[in-house]
Amino acid sequence: MTSLRMRGQSYSAGQAGGERALSHSSGREHMHSTRSQAPSDRQLRYKEKVTELRRKKSTTPNKEHKDKHIDHRPSHASCREPLLENITSDYDLELFRKAQARASEDLEKLRLAGHVSEGGNMIKTIVFGRYELDTWYHSPYPEEYARLGRLYMCEFCLKYMKSQTILRRHMAKCVWKHPPGDEIYRKTNISVFEVDGKKNKEKNSFLNYNVSCILTMPQYMRQGYGKMLIDFSYLLSKVEEKVGSPERPLSDLGLISYRSYWKEVLLRYLNNFQGKEISIKEISQETAVNPVDIVSTLQSLQMLKYWKGKHLVLKRQDLIDDWKAKETKRGNGKTIDPTALKWTPPKGT
Repeated sequence: MTSLRMRGQSYSAGQAGGERALSHSSGREHMHSTRSQAPSDRQLRYKEKVTELRRKKSTTPNKEHKDKHIDHRPSHASCREPLLENITSDYDLELFRKAQARASEDLEKLRLAGHVSEGGNMIKTIVFGRYELDTWYHSPYPEEYARLGRLYMCEFCLKYMKSQTILRRHMAKCVWKHPPGDEIYRKTNISVFEVDGKKNKEKNSFLNYNVSCILTMPQYMRQGYGKMLIDFSYLLSKVEEKVGSPERPLSDLGLISYRSYWKEVLLRYLNNFQGKEISIKEISQETAVNPVDIVSTLQSLQMLKYWKGKHLVLKRQDLIDDWKAKETKRGNGKTIDPTALKWTPPKGT
């Protein structure tokens, strides 16, 4: 028996009577072992039987078969089932046909039970951690997943699976307990991670977009997380010494959230402003909000007027008082503390 211990984890291996065992323990409460042994006589006989059946039912492709496959190539992707003959032995092809028929029967049973939706890409619910979420929009999942009425997702690595059994097996092996990136912000129970996208690696937007997408899961909506993420994006713009704006077009919920945030930022600025003349450019530099977004927000609040050839910003005290009253009731729940940010802008931005 040999063993290895490193940083609180131990590995041990032993061998006895032609049988091998490997165990791994991490602490006192977590231990698993894997045991393997030589194949039994029954397994060896079955293997020989399968080999013999494959040999009897094997076919060697001739020129006619090859020409047939070449002619089939242009329509290979569009066919309901591609040409499979003479690719493997007749025995393996027969096994595949049986498995395919059985899968179709099981799928029909699930459809009749209501677990599978009719039509393509009709996922109705997603099991995410301890939550079961109804879908609002459809995404281009592979056909074998899109036919399912329910999809299971790992809440840490976001891998999607077909069944709860597969999810349970995955969770026993998944090593992630946080997003796969660097933690750049932490305050109380709020953490923000910087993650490099696998495909979308845009670092410097030509139009100074500071957000491409903000997603708040349904179970956390109306709790201030969306506005907190928007505020965090503008904090990053301030650190970069840039003026930012969200990528267009905005979704319906995104437009509502951003208009609410811009309104709050402008009313706070006007409440603290003590000067006599105000400039859109100064507001933009102070808040990192794009001047176009500032003007559109002032217009929606009826605080921008054109008088004697000049644009005037009206300080509507009634709106400011309403905002102050709401701020008092809301308290300091989901707010961003700039001092808790540990982040440096990427080079070249």
